[in-house]
Amino acid sequence: MPVVAAKDDREHQPEGEVWVGIRIEGTESRRRPEVIRDAVIEAGCEIREPDPHPDSKISAVHDPGLLAWLGSAHQEWLAAGLDENPGQDRVVPYIFPHPGLLDGTDPFEPVATSARAGFWCYDTMTLIGPGTWRAARSAADVALTAADLVRNGAVAAYGLCRPPGHHATRKAIGGSCYLNNAAIAARDLVGPEPVGVLDIDAHHGNGTQSIFYEAPDVMTASVHVDPARGWFPHFLGFESERGRDGGEGANRNLVLPPGTGDREWLDAISSQLDWLTSGGIGHLVVALGLDAAAGDPEGPFEVSPEGYREAGRLIGLSAVPTVFVQEGGYDLETLGGLVATTLRGFEEGRASAPG
Repeated sequence: MPVVAAKDDREHQPEGEVWVGIRIEGTESRRRPEVIRDAVIEAGCEIREPDPHPDSKISAVHDPGLLAWLGSAHQEWLAAGLDENPGQDRVVPYIFPHPGLLDGTDPFEPVATSARAGFWCYDTMTLIGPGTWRAARSAADVALTAADLVRNGAVAAYGLCRPPGHHATRKAIGGSCYLNNAAIAARDLVGPEPVGVLDIDAHHGNGTQSIFYEAPDVMTASVHVDPARGWFPHFLGFESERGRDGGEGANRNLVLPPGTGDREWLDAISSQLDWLTSGGIGHLVVALGLDAAAGDPEGPFEVSPEGYREAGRLIGLSAVPTVFVQEGGYDLETLGGLVATTLRGFEEGRASAPG
C-alpha cells in the first residue's frame, strides 16, 4: 500500500496544551509519526513525500479567514509581545464568542491578537507554535496526495497526517486539529458518485460532521464514545444528528459506552460500512484513529490489535477505493504496530473481496 508522509510534521511543536487552565505536556507529540514510520517501513512499505497542491483545495473546506489567520497567527503573537508579556510563547486563546455573550448578534473579529485566537479556536488545547502552519499545510498535502493515488488507480493509500484533523471545522480549530485532512481528501474525491467518510477514532469527528452537515455528496459515519458519558467533544456527536437541508440523512453517528471491546466496536463499524456502501459511494476516506485501543491514554475503549486487524479486513471487504488518513492514537508503545496491523487487515480483506 502506498504510504505518504511529510518530514514537515516535525515542525509542529505545540509543547503541550492548556488543560483546565494548566499547561500540561499533552499527548499529541512529534514522536507519534516517528513510531508509525518505523512500523510501516518494517512492514515493507515505502514512504513518499506529498506533492504540493493549490490553496483552493484547502479553501474548498475551510473558511479563507481561518486560513489567513492560521498562516500568520504565531508571527502576530510574537509581534504583539505576548511571548514576553505575559510570557506565553504559543498562541492560546483566553476569550471566546460564546452564544451567551453575543446574545444573538454576529461576533466582531477582535483587533487584539490575544482575543483573535478565541475567534478562530474553540478550546485551549490547540496551541500554535512557529512551525504549526507549515506542518498542518503539509498534512493536508499528504491527504490530497493519498487521494490522488487512489483516484489514479491505487486500491488504497495511507496518509500519515500530523497534526490530525477531524476536530477542525470550517471556521475553527480545536481538539489538537488545525486543518481537517479527512474532509479535504473527501471533498477532493467527490465525483459522479458520493464519497463516504468512516471515522473510527474513539472521539466523534465533529469537524468532519459540521463541514458536510448540509452536503448531499459526502456521507459521514462516525463510531465513537458517547459524549453524554463525559467525553470530548461533549456538546455534539449524538445519534440524533443526521444532517440538515440537502445533507439530511447523510450523517450517521453510532455511540458506544466506555469499556466497549472488539465485538460491539466491530459490529458498529460493519453497520456503518453497510450504510455507506448502500449509499453508492465511489470512494471511502477512513479517519484512522487508534485511540480506541485498550490502554490508550486518551480513549475509554478496550479494542485489541486483533480488533483493529478485523476492522481493516471489513473495510477491505467493502471493495471501495480507500484513503486512510491518520487521526488519534497516543500509546507510543503500540501505535505503530496498530497502524500496520490495520493496513494489513485491509489488504487481507481486499484480496478476498468479490470482484
